Amino acid sequence: MIHLQHKLPNFLRPRTINTNKQHYHHHHRLNYKLKFSAMADIDTAFIQAPEHRPKPKSTAAENIPLIDLSPALNPPPDSDNSLSELTAKIGRACKNWGFFQVINHGVPSKSREKIESVARKFFALPKEEKRKVMRDEVNPFGYYDSEHTKNVRDWKEVFDLAVEDPILFPASHEPDDTELKALSNRWPENFPEFREACEEYTKEMEKLAFKLLELIALSLGLPKGRFNGFFKDQTTRLRLNYYPPCPAPHLTLGFGRHKDSGVLTILGQDDIAGLEVKRKEDGEWILVRPTPDAYIINVADIIQVWSNDEYESVKHRVVANSEKERLSIPYFLYPSH
Repeated sequence: MIHLQHKLPNFLRPRTINTNKQHYHHHHRLNYKLKFSAMADIDTAFIQAPEHRPKPKSTAAENIPLIDLSPALNPPPDSDNSLSELTAKIGRACKNWGFFQVINHGVPSKSREKIESVARKFFALPKEEKRKVMRDEVNPFGYYDSEHTKNVRDWKEVFDLAVEDPILFPASHEPDDTELKALSNRWPENFPEFREACEEYTKEMEKLAFKLLELIALSLGLPKGRFNGFFKDQTTRLRLNYYPPCPAPHLTLGFGRHKDSGVLTILGQDDIAGLEVKRKEDGEWILVRPTPDAYIINVADIIQVWSNDEYESVKHRVVANSEKERLSIPYFLYPSH
């Protein structure tokens, strides 16, 4: 039997089972055989139920909308016609797919390169250093390595930060409780360039997010600033996702199936494919291959409400791979609480 634990980060070395054994009990409900060539030891918490595991070979998306934002950012002489065409494209993408890619988006490549660089340096730090900025029960911002989606552990590490610092949240979930609490970001010590790169990048993301929001409003036949008033004291956040190599990618997911609960999400990712989107027309999971210097935009739950269900929030997930680490940086646009 070959043990692969020495290749894993420390946080992926918990209670183990031998997956070469015939059966094990999953969520106290499911019994099934685990078969894979590496016969790796892997914590049961990571293992997806059979119906939610990725296929051995992903279906790659061929016709995901790729939209050039130049007409909105650098209007040509016939700007009215170009802007109308652009908003129509965005409307079709939101309605038919629930997500699309954008190029010529105005985000400087240097800003993106800087945040990717500091993110890789942060996740390469010793575990004890990262845990100095660990999230806790009171403050959800900072580092975390045990995130669960649909009660199954995700194969990843994350670092979360609020765009507005401090950020205001209701003190409780009680509808009559008007008290607010202020939460602040946690930053690693002796690593000032990490904070600088994150704060610089969020400013660029905010510009792009509000431009997209205006275009989505126009595509719905609304004034372009229709949604802008909902973002005083916004609760927008940025996340750094790190997906280490996984010895059993066909049993696990980097991030389980879910929809985003905010307004929209802007996803920057490296050149390693991992994002899968559930295609609306047939329910097939489609792999979104990275396009150089593009961002992936997906409609989230609040846009679905604001559009009266014309634009539907899309379900997506992240598959793991056994060979390469992967980095992605989603910006989650949220209104005020």
